[in-house]
Amino acid sequence: MLGYIKSRIRIFVLWFMCCGVFAVVCTGYSLPIEAVLYTAGISLLFSVGFVIVDAVRYTNQVRELKKCADEITVSVEKLPAPYNMQEKLYSDMIQLLFAEKSRIEAESALKAADLSDYYTIWAHQIKTPIAAARLLLQSGEYDSEEISEQIQKIEEYTEMAMCYARLSSESTDFVIREYSVDELVKKTILKFSSMFLRKGLSLSIKPLGLTVVSDEKWFGFIIGQVISNALKYTNSGGVEIYAEGNSLCIKDTGIGISPEDLPRIFEKGYTGLNGRIDNKASGIGLYLCEKICRKLGHRISAESSDNGTVIRIDLSRQNIAFE
Repeated sequence: MLGYIKSRIRIFVLWFMCCGVFAVVCTGYSLPIEAVLYTAGISLLFSVGFVIVDAVRYTNQVRELKKCADEITVSVEKLPAPYNMQEKLYSDMIQLLFAEKSRIEAESALKAADLSDYYTIWAHQIKTPIAAARLLLQSGEYDSEEISEQIQKIEEYTEMAMCYARLSSESTDFVIREYSVDELVKKTILKFSSMFLRKGLSLSIKPLGLTVVSDEKWFGFIIGQVISNALKYTNSGGVEIYAEGNSLCIKDTGIGISPEDLPRIFEKGYTGLNGRIDNKASGIGLYLCEKICRKLGHRISAESSDNGTVIRIDLSRQNIAFE
């Protein structure tokens, strides 16, 4: 009851002031005491009735609000109905905040499920080079290049996991500058030199003469993933890197991508027929490439036939702020 009195203190003060004015006016006009008492009694009766009804409504509303606050799962459906315009505004604000909270929780749950799915795939993926390295060590017949190749695969998968986690966060570590594409390609291709030699594949890099406004680390990751895929699915021939207009093209002579799979190769977790047959694909590499390209403002596309696959990275980008 004390809480109700405090919440209505201004109304009670106004009521007492009105009573005082009424008493002064009645005294000034020398009205009969019976008429004054009769009028005051009727007014008091209505006032007490109003206070009782309002106090009951206030108590019920407070009880329902406390019940909502005490529940673990908060729902706006159980909020008491607003009594006046001020309470309606507060109620509308609470419902808007609850809707925003629900949206954020749904996004967080989706991101958590997304990360969980990816790390499940990643855990199975990284087991392959670890098992291969262990078998090589146990056999006793291996050379350092074989072990180095498996370690490189582990490093590649680890880098993919780190990229996936960073891309899922609200902020990025992009450092946007203008780079020579020739230098970025040469720096990235060095990591795969031993794999080209082991598989007996050729590498042709034509002078590109292109510059790109991008992030060195992330753009290098895209190039590395495309070259890694080319090496996975190419058993003879080689890889050719060249420029076509303002696009960087990486072409291989591998097994290619079937026409029905081509439109979906940049979807997360999609491996396609050839990837499932060879059991090499996780469906994450090209998905990350496409996602990074979108964040950097580039576009990535693919063409494929029986003679191999061409991945094109459009280097165009607008509205870049140089460091």
